[in-house]
Amino acid sequence: MKVAIFFGSKSDTDVMKGAANALKEFGVDYKAYILSAHRVPEKLAETIEKIEKDGCEVIIAGAGLAAHLPGVIASQTTLPVIGIPVKAAVEGMDALLSIVQMPKSIPVATVGINNSYNAGMLAVQILSLKYPEIKEKLVDFRMNMKRKFIEENGEGVEL
Repeated sequence: MKVAIFFGSKSDTDVMKGAANALKEFGVDYKAYILSAHRVPEKLAETIEKIEKDGCEVIIAGAGLAAHLPGVIASQTTLPVIGIPVKAAVEGMDALLSIVQMPKSIPVATVGINNSYNAGMLAVQILSLKYPEIKEKLVDFRMNMKRKFIEENGEGVEL
């Protein structure tokens, strides 16, 4: 397992599937966990320790409302943590600000509200620095994305 996906509530499952889908596209092994920073902090700490020993290299963490999960995870590991603000109250702005405003020296990379697919893509980019086969897939993905965009839009559009 190269990536661990954490989220604090079963109700966030649909949002978090985007991260898993991105990782699957690139053949990146992952494991997902539903653990709350507030309700089961001891189990969260135990799981972080376990995934580090198992060789996990990147953590993706989604959270809504107070959105402490990504920050709590980042405070307990030196692995890169990618936070996903999950839309709950205030259209997800509360979660976005909670995740993005981490204290100095404990960063959490943050993607857009409910945009777990981009979190998966960022994890792929991080892993591509170490794994040439992932880098090759990423380069091909980008080339195909550009080619498809030009095919669909390059000759102008009918308005």
